[in-house]
Amino acid sequence: MIEKNKHSNLLEQEEYKYSLQDVKNPNLYRDIYPYTEVPYTTFNHRRVPLDMPEHIWITDTTFRDGQQSRAPYTAKQIVDVYKMLARLGGPNGIIRQSEFFVYTKKDRDALEQCMDLGYKFPEITTWIRAKKEDFELVRDIGIKESGILVSCSDYHIFKKLNMTRQQAFDHYLGVVKEAFAAGISPRCHLEDLTRADLYGFVVPFVNELTALSKEAGIPVKIRMCDTMGYGVPFPGVAPPRSVPGLIYGLHHYSDVTSEMLEWHGHNDFYMGVANAVSAWLYGASGVNCSLLGIGERTGNVPLEAMVMQYASLRGTLDGMDTTVITEIAEYFKKELKYDIPPMTPFVGDAFNLTRAGIHADGMMKDAEIYNIFDTEKILNRPAAVSISNTSGLAGIAYWLNMHYGLKGDRALTKSDWLVQEMKSRVDAMYVDGRTTVMGEDELEELVATLKGDARSKLNWFELQ
Repeated sequence: MIEKNKHSNLLEQEEYKYSLQDVKNPNLYRDIYPYTEVPYTTFNHRRVPLDMPEHIWITDTTFRDGQQSRAPYTAKQIVDVYKMLARLGGPNGIIRQSEFFVYTKKDRDALEQCMDLGYKFPEITTWIRAKKEDFELVRDIGIKESGILVSCSDYHIFKKLNMTRQQAFDHYLGVVKEAFAAGISPRCHLEDLTRADLYGFVVPFVNELTALSKEAGIPVKIRMCDTMGYGVPFPGVAPPRSVPGLIYGLHHYSDVTSEMLEWHGHNDFYMGVANAVSAWLYGASGVNCSLLGIGERTGNVPLEAMVMQYASLRGTLDGMDTTVITEIAEYFKKELKYDIPPMTPFVGDAFNLTRAGIHADGMMKDAEIYNIFDTEKILNRPAAVSISNTSGLAGIAYWLNMHYGLKGDRALTKSDWLVQEMKSRVDAMYVDGRTTVMGEDELEELVATLKGDARSKLNWFELQ
C-alpha cells in the first residue's frame, strides 16, 4: 500500500504490519545484556534521518519520579517549586506539564493548591495505578491526562508480572479502555523500552493503542521510558538500545506523531542528557525531566540541563527565565536541605568557580576566557573564584573585586598592597599545614584586620 508519510511528506510503500509475537520464553537479549558484564553497544548500520519536530518542550516529573528517591515534599514545598517551574518555563509553556501523585491527602492538597493558582503552564497531570477507582479519582479532580504504567520488556512481563506477552497485551489494552471510558487521556509509560522487543511487542501494542485512540476520539501519549539508562544516541546503533531507532520505529510503523511522543531517560551510564537531546533531534516533541536530575538510582534527566539544550538548539529561550534556576537551587539547599554536588552544572557551588590563579588572572582580563557564558546575566550568578594556596595574586584581586563590587577605577589589581598582603597571609596558613580552601567569612575577617591601612589603594569604608 502506498501512503503519504505525514512526517517526510513523501509517498512511502507500507508492505508489512507488525503483529504481536507471543513467544514461549522471554527474550532477554543476553547477547547485549549478559548481566555479568557491561552491556554491549551493537550496531546494524541503519541510519535514521534527523526529524526535529516543529515544536519541542519539556515535561516535569519532580513530584513523581523525583519524589520517589527522596523524603516526600510537604504540600507547601510542592506549591513553592511548582510556582518556580511556571516562572522558569515562561508564558509560552516550554515546561509544558508537571506530573503529580494523588494517593495521599498531602498529595491531593498540593495538587489542588497548584490547580487553584490557575496557571496554564505547566499543565498538571497525574501518575496512577491501572485501576478503575484511580481513573475516577483523577477525573473528579479535573485532570485531563494521566500516566499509566505499561511495562514492555520481557524482563517485566515474564519475571515481574508473571504473564505472557499476549496476557500483558490484553491486560494493558483493557486498562486503557477504562481510561477512555472515564474520559481520561492516557499517557502510556513504556517501562524498560530499551530492553524490549520493539517489533515483536512494542510496535504491535502501540498500533492497538492508536487504533483505540481514534475510536474513542481521545488522544493517547506514548512515553518512551529508558528505565535503566541503557539507551544510546549514536547513529547506526541497533534497537533496542538505539534512541533514534526506537523513535523511528514508533513513527514509521505505529504512526505516532511527534506531539504524542515523549522521552523519559535515566542516567545510569551518563547518557541521560545526550539521549534526551537525541530524542528531540529524531522526532519526539517532549522530554521528561526532574529538577536537579533527582530520581531513581542515578537520577533522571536534569530539567535545567534541557532548558539550556533547548536554547542551544533553538537559538532562543522562547520566554524562559533562566535566572529562576539559581533560585530553585537555593531553595533546594536551604528549604529542602538537599546537598547539591558542587560540580553539578548550572546549580553546583563550583560550576562557575575557578581555583587556579592562572585562570583567575585570565578572568580579571575578561571573564569570558574561563566562563562558559555570561552566568551573571543568564543565571544571576557571577563567575567566582575560591581562595587557597594556588589562587595567586590574581585570584585574591578577583575575589575582592567581585565580593565588594569594585569596578572601573576602584577595581584592585595584583599590585595593590591589600592584595599582596592578603596573599602573604593566606600562603602562611598553607605553609603551616592548612589543606582546605578559605571560606568567605574567613576572608572577610582577614580584610577587616587590614582596614584603614594607608598602604592600601582603598580604605575599609570603601569596601563596604
